[in-house]
Amino acid sequence: MAEPTLPDNLVRLWRLRTGPRLGRPAELDIDRVVDTAVRLADEGGLAAATLPKIAAALSVTPMSLYRHIGSKEELVGLMADAGLGPVPEFATAPWRPALRGWAVAQSAVYRRRPWLAQLPVTGPPRGPNAVSWMDAGLRTLRETGLGWAAKIGVITVVGGYVRHAFVLDRQLSESWDAAQLDEAQALRNYVRELTEVADPARFPDVTALLGSGLFEAIPEPSESADQDFAFGLDLILDGVAAAVER
Repeated sequence: MAEPTLPDNLVRLWRLRTGPRLGRPAELDIDRVVDTAVRLADEGGLAAATLPKIAAALSVTPMSLYRHIGSKEELVGLMADAGLGPVPEFATAPWRPALRGWAVAQSAVYRRRPWLAQLPVTGPPRGPNAVSWMDAGLRTLRETGLGWAAKIGVITVVGGYVRHAFVLDRQLSESWDAAQLDEAQALRNYVRELTEVADPARFPDVTALLGSGLFEAIPEPSESADQDFAFGLDLILDGVAAAVER
């Protein structure tokens, strides 16, 4: 019975050799294509990393790229894994600061490469970098006594929170920038407008919130985003701590 062969996209993702290499190295290879795509996305966002633009940057035809990347969809997966990069060094114990460090490291990747958060999630980690991040996340929970299902659940929730928090903050910032408002002014407008339309009898707690003065003391945008991120992450880690305690 013949051994099952790996799918071509996984072979390319892991850069596996499929046969002997004879003669001179090819001028164009998968690493050059993917590195160029990532560089273009870093410089101009996903819209700058189309096949025609990648081909132009490499001085080749767009059709010649398919030999190395398989398809446009596969290129997205290759870019996602390359853009994620290897896991940075951080302490892996105790579990809470370790898991926090894992989350903060992911947040830093999104801030450095915002286009990563725009890519679709198509399944569990498959590439070498993505798998290394999963391995590092699981490692932070090694001594907790949690089962494998719980560990996977924890890193999925934490990773999902990191991505969502980044997307939310970025979208709000872009919306305010488009309206030529800073965060403080945008929130003052929000309180004023909602106070006008929200009936206290129908929305008693929202009315109380609007009158609390909370939105009048907004820190600097970067500080505000960091505080919001840390607060949400602590809530999740408190839940993990309860699961570990049980």
